[in-house]
Amino acid sequence: MTLRLHLFLIILLTVFAPAAPAAAGEPWGEWLVAEKSAQIRIVDCAGALWGVVAWEKDPGGVDEKNPDLAKRTRPTLGMPILLGMKPIAPGKWDGTIYNSENGKTYSGGIRMNDDGSLRIFGCILGFLCGGETWTRVEAPSSNGLQATDAAICARLDAS
Repeated sequence: MTLRLHLFLIILLTVFAPAAPAAAGEPWGEWLVAEKSAQIRIVDCAGALWGVVAWEKDPGGVDEKNPDLAKRTRPTLGMPILLGMKPIAPGKWDGTIYNSENGKTYSGGIRMNDDGSLRIFGCILGFLCGGETWTRVEAPSSNGLQATDAAICARLDAS
């Protein structure tokens, strides 16, 4: 193998190698919800954070309470619940949250806590707010969503 080809392959592998695991202070990656009933994968899609259901404790759920009748049969696995979160300050993002338990969408956000956990909150009328704290999961569940971050972003763009 020539030196040029060898250098080209090294550069190619460096550019397309999988990203290193997320730092403790960043929200992308896998998160276990407070009830431990699901994992959410947060991905960065062109500067906006999206969170999709990556694993369910009880597989086979559908979005039966969605106000859009056409979406009521869509699987909850892979469904976006954190929608277009934009950075507003270090460790803080605001956007929209979809709650499949009641089919409602809320204004809300995510905040990185000092202990590495993630605080999720949503508000009705801008002042009635609630939320929960999620914990990072180092490895995605093997029986969950099997898609790359790029594939997730592409699917979100198409919907």
